[in-house]
Amino acid sequence: MLVTGASSGIGEAIAREFARRGHDLVLVARHEQRLSELARSLRDEQGISAVHLSCDLSQADAHEQVHHWVRKQGVSVDILVNNAGFDVFGPVSETDMQQEADMLAVNIRALTMLTKLFLPRMIKRGRGRILNIGSTGSFIPTPYNAVYCASKAYVLSFSAALAEECRGTGVSVTCLCPGATHTRFHERAGMQGITLMKFPVMDAASVARTGVAACLSGRRLVVPGVFNKLSMYTMSLMPLAWRVKLARSFITE
Repeated sequence: MLVTGASSGIGEAIAREFARRGHDLVLVARHEQRLSELARSLRDEQGISAVHLSCDLSQADAHEQVHHWVRKQGVSVDILVNNAGFDVFGPVSETDMQQEADMLAVNIRALTMLTKLFLPRMIKRGRGRILNIGSTGSFIPTPYNAVYCASKAYVLSFSAALAEECRGTGVSVTCLCPGATHTRFHERAGMQGITLMKFPVMDAASVARTGVAACLSGRRLVVPGVFNKLSMYTMSLMPLAWRVKLARSFITE
């Protein structure tokens, strides 16, 4: 199985959870040293096979590099976890254009192209699992986080449609939509002081356990945590304009 964005946060936690369940791993992320250390620790602690590839998924041919490398290793990918992603926080008129282009490349293009490359063999074998990482932001257009949340709305829409396409093939597609989680993600995006982070925040291991269980059971959508579930249900009852205004209040300091 293959996990992108595996060097830290939810991606690392998902890799550890699958390893705990006895799955061999291909780990992909930008950070060579972290990947190497993680692969070594998983081999030592869990007795599984873990190999890694350092790759920047914002590059135009990154998905081809990953696919070629995996084939060269002779690895059969029966579970694909599209976790790699990042956020650029701020008003659209002011955020860096190249950073947002890179974010779209990772959050949308890499996820889609890796799915297209590995899915056909899963269907041919008659079995496979795809776990795509969305966000509670997938459901809510969010001011000052407009491009990121739009990219995660794509992940949710793509996953739901693909899951139906794959019905009857033996391949399932799950979209995991976590809320605020204790990782370095929000710190890197410059979101430490926002109101959202004052609400209940889950730890990455709990999110990973929920996501992996949902993936292996073939569920199409999972929102981890009682607070997140209740929040998304309440939001779903509101008109869109109200949701956007409420989201703005969560995203400010």
